[in-house]
Parts: sequence; C-alpha cells; structure tokens
Amino acid sequence: MDTILLATALLAILVGVSLGLLGGGGSILTVPILLYVAGLPAHEAIATSLLVVGTTSAAALVAHARAGRVHFRTGLIFGAAGMVGAFGAGRLAKYVPPTVLLLLFAGMMAVTAVAMMRDKKAPGAEAHGDGTSGGATPAQLPVLKILAEGLVVGAFTGLVGAGGGFLVVPALVLFGRLPMPEAVGTSLLVIAMKSLAGFAGYLGVVDINWTLALVVTGAAVVGSFGGGALAGRVSPVLLRKGFAWFVVVMAVFILSQEVPKAFGLSVTLAQIWPLVLVAVGIPVALATVSLVRSARALRSVRVSA
Repeated sequence: MDTILLATALLAILVGVSLGLLGGGGSILTVPILLYVAGLPAHEAIATSLLVVGTTSAAALVAHARAGRVHFRTGLIFGAAGMVGAFGAGRLAKYVPPTVLLLLFAGMMAVTAVAMMRDKKAPGAEAHGDGTSGGATPAQLPVLKILAEGLVVGAFTGLVGAGGGFLVVPALVLFGRLPMPEAVGTSLLVIAMKSLAGFAGYLGVVDINWTLALVVTGAAVVGSFGGGALAGRVSPVLLRKGFAWFVVVMAVFILSQEVPKAFGLSVTLAQIWPLVLVAVGIPVALATVSLVRSARALRSVRVSA
C-alpha cells in the first residue's frame, strides 16, 4: 500500500468515526480527502464519495434497525423520490465544470456547518416522544412535497457527493411525522438509497479507481463502528460545534482554491498561501473562542447541578 493510499485510508477512518459519533455530517469531508489527498479529479472524487457515503450509511443503519429506530415504509418512500434526482444528477454531472461542482460543494459545507451549529430540533420533533413507532400512513404522506424534496435534495446529492442528512432528518419529522430518534435512523436508509443511486448515475460516465474506492469505503465503515462505540463519552454539544467549525475551515480552503479558477486565474497554493492562511485562520480563531465559551458554559451547568 503506497503512502497516499495509506494516508487516505487513515483519514477515511476519521470520517467514519465522526459519522459514528455525530450520526451524520462526516460524509461532507469525503470529497476533500479524495480531492486533495488522493489527488482524484473532481468528478471521480464525487462519484467515489457517493459510494463511500452510501455504503457507510447502510452499515450504520443496521444498529438503528436492530434498536427499532428505522421506519422502513416511510424511508423507502422518501428514498425512492431521492434516488430519481440523484441518479439523474449523476448522469448529468459530466456536463458541469469541475469548478462549479466544487463551489456548490463548498456552499453545501457552509449550510451543513450552520445547521450543526444551530443544533435546533425541527418543529414537531417531540411528536411521539414516548419512543413508540410513529409515522404517517401512505395516505397521510404529502406526496407532492416528498417528491419535490426528494428530487431537489437527491439531485444535489448526486451532484456534490454529500448525503444531505441535515435536510433529510427535518423532512422526515415534518412530512413523515416521525419522532426524532426514528427520523435520524430512517435518514440513514434514505441517504444510502440516494447516494448509491447517484453513484450508479456516475458509472460509465467517469472512471473509478476501484482499489482506492474499496479501501476508503472499508476504512470509513470500520471507523463508523468505532465512533458508535465512543458515542456518549464526549459532550455532543462540543462535538457538533467543533466538527461544524472544522467544516467551515475546509469550505474556506476549497473556496480559496476554486474561486480564482472561476475567474480564469491559474494559481497554486504555493503562490497564494499567505491569503489562504489568513482566510483559514479567521474561522479557526472564531472556532477557538466559540468552543472555549461552550466548554465554560457546560462546566458551569455541571457545577450548578
């Protein structure tokens, strides 16, 4: 195993760990790892990310299903709608310039980070708070809204290679009438279906490095089990905020690389590293202040308790 493949596999384990710890969000890091560490072209990195995200979500789904936190009927309906958009986007992605794809991906990262920082429950999340199996019947599901949400989010999943779990969970709560624990578990089914459909859309359109894809996928799956074992031992508030700020830093880095290309400028990291350092340093400083304040607030709550 060469050095680049080993480094990519180790980072993929960390992606899996973050998925296991946070229940989502880690997939947003797969594309940057494949792009900047493994050195894959944008379209190939996104296609490979879809395979990694889909397989890892399916693996993580098992534990939730055993615990009764997956509403398969609702998940299959949502997932089927998303598969159409994801597969279609995967087929059409070859016509989208790599720079545009990566700028869209950076935008997805920023939205994901904001959603994780807010960490607010979707309206209606307390429904069925007793943990019993809820969910709307097929006749009660708002089919048109589900189709619209599935097509749009699925298409974005197919384009940028991220599962969009932060959008799927609220949709399952609002439209599927699921309690939050079931919405989180069911979202893994939806994400797996959409991601693998998007990957199928890319097949035959881009070349896949199957050795790299299988190694990264296996490493992420192993990491997700490790993250699940660590869950509950670290403050979820600090975890989510820390991860969200890390996503912000990565988004700024991607923008610093891709924005000049959008204007036809050919620059290398060696040429603009001072600007990149400043751009990345600002969110790092803000993250440090935010995490310190959050840690102090948690300590105060524990002391008062």
